[in-house]
Amino acid sequence: MNESKTSSPKLKLNVKRTMIIGFAFFGILLLWQVYDSWCPTFLTELFRDAIYPDHASLSPTDQDAATRHVQYLVGIMMAIDNLAALILLPIFGKLSDKTHTRIGKRMPYILIGTFVCAVAFPFIPVFFHFGNLAGTIALMAIVVIFAMMYRNPAVALMPDLTPKPLRSKATGIINIMGYLGGAAATVIGIPFALSKYLGSAKDPTTGQAIIDATWYKNIWTIEIPFLVGSALMVISAIFLFIKIKENKVAEEMKDEMAEGEKQAEVVDKVQEEGPMSKANLRMLWFILIAEFFWYMADNGIATFITNYAIYCLKTSTASSMVNTIVGGVGSVIGFAIGGIIASKIGRKWTVVSGLTLTLASYVLWTALTFGTNVAGSGTFPIWIYIVWFVKGLGMSLVHVNSFPMVVELCPNSKIGAFTGYYYASSMAAQTITPIALGSLMLIPQFGWEFLPIYALVCVAISLVVAILLKNVKVGKEGIKTGLAAFDQDD
Repeated sequence: MNESKTSSPKLKLNVKRTMIIGFAFFGILLLWQVYDSWCPTFLTELFRDAIYPDHASLSPTDQDAATRHVQYLVGIMMAIDNLAALILLPIFGKLSDKTHTRIGKRMPYILIGTFVCAVAFPFIPVFFHFGNLAGTIALMAIVVIFAMMYRNPAVALMPDLTPKPLRSKATGIINIMGYLGGAAATVIGIPFALSKYLGSAKDPTTGQAIIDATWYKNIWTIEIPFLVGSALMVISAIFLFIKIKENKVAEEMKDEMAEGEKQAEVVDKVQEEGPMSKANLRMLWFILIAEFFWYMADNGIATFITNYAIYCLKTSTASSMVNTIVGGVGSVIGFAIGGIIASKIGRKWTVVSGLTLTLASYVLWTALTFGTNVAGSGTFPIWIYIVWFVKGLGMSLVHVNSFPMVVELCPNSKIGAFTGYYYASSMAAQTITPIALGSLMLIPQFGWEFLPIYALVCVAISLVVAILLKNVKVGKEGIKTGLAAFDQDD
């Protein structure tokens, strides 16, 4: 083959090391999958008991109304968690940038945060079991604070040790590891689904499926997923610490990181010191705004999907957990191919394609919701699994490229800070969206069936902003396909 120009040195992704780094993300998504799957329902039950102590004697229609009316309080509590994250993530990101210890700058935060979370996490269902609202909220707060201590440093560890042109593929790998953590949490939860704890029954008058007010008081039904989750978090953190010697790897990677700066996918060259160029700053803002709106959609739905299954469909939560696994399968596929697609068409158009797929899934969900009568049916429609698979595929194409686009715009000395900006945008959305969606539930005309419409509008706005991004492409020689792409040269 005749080359007419001098090519840049090829950079090769260390797949094994990237997978090990992914164990940090394994612990993160494991924790949040359990937390998001169970805590909104815990709060729903506790708030409903506090505000409507006689709800068990109400008619099924009034019980549904009482449940729907406390969702704004559930949204506020879930939003306060995210508000804390919005404040803490940038702080811990900048702190870890400036930290220098014998075990590295990110590792101390990962280890301390993981171990405190692992101790506190199993006490959340204990306080719920005994009907202690204040205790449940306090334990949730402790878990969130220390999860934020290690989340930013754990995510920043990958770009610390990966040259810029390889970060989309590396992000794909660590996200697959993360979704394995999420899948583990989901599989653990299926045998102990909340419906077994809360009970399920049919209204004797209408024959409609309802949630029985008589709880089965076996605490292990809800405790085991949290205990196993804590154990797996600790194991993953210890494995990461043993296998990744952060300072040693950083020293070995100096030359490759410098070469990565030269091949970075940015509008203007990134300077180690001084302000960002206007073009790069504009690109950063557009990414963060688009990210804000896709998280408004994604987190809004994620916060209330278990409640949607329990209180709207009147079905087993095991079905919604299976649904999470189906979405995870779509996500893993997207993480596996997202870097390849970006190598061909650029990260911008890969993100746009992912948002388009996600938008299509919400359009399908909306159409079928209003075209069929699923509320109170006691069944989980098969077509929701299709929606979740497509959504998972679409959003994984977005996530696998959006984070690298942000840290591409900063020098290596500021990766923690820019990781904080990325998560500040997502956490701002996750602070607002539970309150917004929960408050909408107070409107009599706004029922559970409006969830996909809310998400659809947010994703549509995100898509418009993403289209306005400037597309920057790097060379795409010798692109491989499938899993082989994880071991390709850029």
